[in-house]
Amino acid sequence: MTKVSDPERPVEEWADDVKPIFVIQGLLDSFGPGSKDTTNCSYCKEEGETTPATSWCSVCDDALCERCTRMHQRIPSFRHHDVVDLSGETRVKVKRKVMCKVHKDENIKYLCKDCKTAVCQTCCTIHHRKCELVVEIESEIPAMKIELSKNKKNLLKKHNEMKTHVGKQTYKVGEELARYVQIESNIKSASLKAIQMIKAKERKLLSELKERSDRHIGQLKADIKSGEMSVQMYQKQTELIDQALQSECDMDVYEMYQGCEAVDVEAVGVLDVEEKGRIDRITFRQDTDKLSRALEDLHLGEIHVQYDDVLDLKAAPVLQDTIHVTVAGDAGRGDPYHVTMLVVNGTDTVVVTDYINKSVKSFYTRNSQPGHSKLSLEGRPWGITRLKHNQVAVTVMGTSQIVTVEVNPDLVMLSTITTSKHYRGITSLTPSTLAASALSPPCVDILDMSGHVLKTVCRGHKGGDILKYPCFLCTTRTGNILLSDGGTNCVVCLTPDGDVVFNYRPTGDTALKYPRGITSTSTGDILVTDFSLHRVIHLTESGQFVRNILTSQDGVKNPWGLCVGGRGRIYLCIDNVVKVFTCCK
Repeated sequence: MTKVSDPERPVEEWADDVKPIFVIQGLLDSFGPGSKDTTNCSYCKEEGETTPATSWCSVCDDALCERCTRMHQRIPSFRHHDVVDLSGETRVKVKRKVMCKVHKDENIKYLCKDCKTAVCQTCCTIHHRKCELVVEIESEIPAMKIELSKNKKNLLKKHNEMKTHVGKQTYKVGEELARYVQIESNIKSASLKAIQMIKAKERKLLSELKERSDRHIGQLKADIKSGEMSVQMYQKQTELIDQALQSECDMDVYEMYQGCEAVDVEAVGVLDVEEKGRIDRITFRQDTDKLSRALEDLHLGEIHVQYDDVLDLKAAPVLQDTIHVTVAGDAGRGDPYHVTMLVVNGTDTVVVTDYINKSVKSFYTRNSQPGHSKLSLEGRPWGITRLKHNQVAVTVMGTSQIVTVEVNPDLVMLSTITTSKHYRGITSLTPSTLAASALSPPCVDILDMSGHVLKTVCRGHKGGDILKYPCFLCTTRTGNILLSDGGTNCVVCLTPDGDVVFNYRPTGDTALKYPRGITSTSTGDILVTDFSLHRVIHLTESGQFVRNILTSQDGVKNPWGLCVGGRGRIYLCIDNVVKVFTCCK
């Protein structure tokens, strides 16, 4: 890596700052213009003589013959030079001489440790005379080599670690490809089973249609045959009457007259008798809405992605960010009751219900700039739930309304659902059904997207006194409903049919005093806020207490709603802010 001292200068002025590649520099030192032919003595060559070299002085960078070697060793200042014997024709790598960029004729021999700069003799005298640590580079070489050896060791360690990591990732690629094929097969199998069930229903309907149609058509054909016989009978009778009218015998007329009266009476009797259970008409009645809802709710399965930074509830949460909910134009301080987090077009977007300011707000960072959006409502919003990746539903107190909002990440009103009750908590069960809690009477209703109540779970449902003040709701990964009840101070898990899976109502230190917000993680763990005890507790998927994950020591005071998001984050409504805690490995 090369650090350019002043990149604003012309390129030709700072190009020399770029250091050469070690391999290229080594080749240049050994075989480039700076290399020397060690065949002949350097000193004799200067005298115009050609004498074979027998030794090499690595300090003087000169080849020596036997005579010059003896003379070289007699000079006291040269006696300690490193002189090696040469055998045959050899090229010796010369020491690279680095010249000062300022004083072009001087070698760089010194190191100013204060300025961390290699300099020449003149630079030392002019620019570094006040520096305390100016030493010869050669004296620092042993320490540098030791440090480089350590660096080499660390690099080799990292090399091996990375090589192992690459091996593991390569193995994982194979695993993931096999897993992809298996999941693809499972999806196709689930789809095939659904198609087979639909085909079975189709065969049943077609069989029933054929049975009823055969019966109906058989009755109609029997009517036709009977009618044809009657036509023949009436034709025959008409001919007999003609014969009687043309007869000269009075008795023939009399007998025919009596016979016609008997036939008329018999015919009338036959026409007045109706067959019981006779089919009049066959139709096919189809509930298109019900079919559409059934297809929307058809659950083949879901693709579950587990990230490396999944929420680690064993780790200690760390406060990462604080989102101030109060924005320009608010009548009072922000008062967040509930929160959810969506990723819209790659942007993390926090959406909160502001009870005091009668609004829903979104907060996000886009193009490295913080932004927010505010959507005013007719009443005070309470609960919020995610419908789609960019849509939420919000309960509005005092208006008997649930509103749906699009998040872009700015907020856009989509629709208003009129309901028969004032709902507080809300959660999405399926794409076409919601669960919402009310206080008067205390209940949890299953609603369609038009606001019609499909089912009600109320106080005393199935013999259990479980609902007094249902505050917040959420949906578990298995499709059950979790609710926090501030009247019974408990957490209840219900199936969509209203069956109680568990009822967390302990005593002692783990007892809840005023449960509020509740959420479930992708691993099934449950987090609940306790408003009065200033904490967030962690429960297992089956409703067993684990620990207090956040307390007043973490700055938690009278917490309300909460949710979990990506990258191991917990979003918690406290006072007029949303605190963001990181809780990951």
